[in-house]
Amino acid sequence: MHKTRGQRDPALAFPLANTRDDADERRQANRAVAISAAGLAITGLVELLLAVLTGSVGLLGDAIHNLSDVSTSAVVFLGFRLSRRPPTERYPYGLERAEDLAGVGIALVIWASAAFAGYESVRKLIEHGHTSFVGAGIAGAILGIIGNQAVARYKMTVGRRINSATLIADARHSRLDALSSAGALAGLIAVACGQSWGDPVAGLAVTLFICHVGYEVTADVLHRLADGIDPGVIVAAEAAAGSVPGVVHAHARARWTGRTLRVEIEGWIDPDTTARAADDLGRLVADEISRQLPEAGAFTWTTRAAPV
Repeated sequence: MHKTRGQRDPALAFPLANTRDDADERRQANRAVAISAAGLAITGLVELLLAVLTGSVGLLGDAIHNLSDVSTSAVVFLGFRLSRRPPTERYPYGLERAEDLAGVGIALVIWASAAFAGYESVRKLIEHGHTSFVGAGIAGAILGIIGNQAVARYKMTVGRRINSATLIADARHSRLDALSSAGALAGLIAVACGQSWGDPVAGLAVTLFICHVGYEVTADVLHRLADGIDPGVIVAAEAAAGSVPGVVHAHARARWTGRTLRVEIEGWIDPDTTARAADDLGRLVADEISRQLPEAGAFTWTTRAAPV
């Protein structure tokens, strides 16, 4: 079939050789969320009881933040459940974006935790509140550090394995929460050394840590929702398509929907190329994309007639 200059073929979707076991990945994600929530719930409840006992606002802020993580886990779980919905005429990509929207819920909970921790810390600093049973408070802060680090490592491992931005963001959140616990610990040590202001100041430091986490998570979520992409993905996709003999030039676009990286290649080919040959080129490009960009989960191929 002969094509006039600039003529564009309809877009065709080709399967990639590295198609993931989506059902298994969802099971891994749900298991990670459930185990992490249980670990954080235990850690947060112990810290909360010790915060009430000691009157430590630093430990209270850390406890509330850890318990809020349990609610964010529920949001993440809901996002994974909704993303299982199949495509429909109204939602042709399914509800994969639900995982990304779950990140918005995580960000909101983080900011609410920061507001509460900051308020309690300022109140105690102004009122010169007392801290008692400092040794028990120190033990609670150490528990917070250990619990958050363990949960963060687990979620990060699973998130990277299944390529889930939401789970990775949640893991980073838990990792920085360990710094929050460290801040509470430093404040209690200062109180033990006779500096009563150490605890409310530590509470303010915890608030700053939470705000930092909130900023990072919010930026990541907005980047994903706005179809932001690592420029290296575009470079790799265009290089993969351009390496196929018969493709004169290639232009790539890509975006994430949930855990699926969707790559679109617009390839310029010889005007005399037949439709069958153009399709064959698309299959070759799909194979090359699978090799050079293994994280890609969907591929669309469109051709244009190259200028003579």
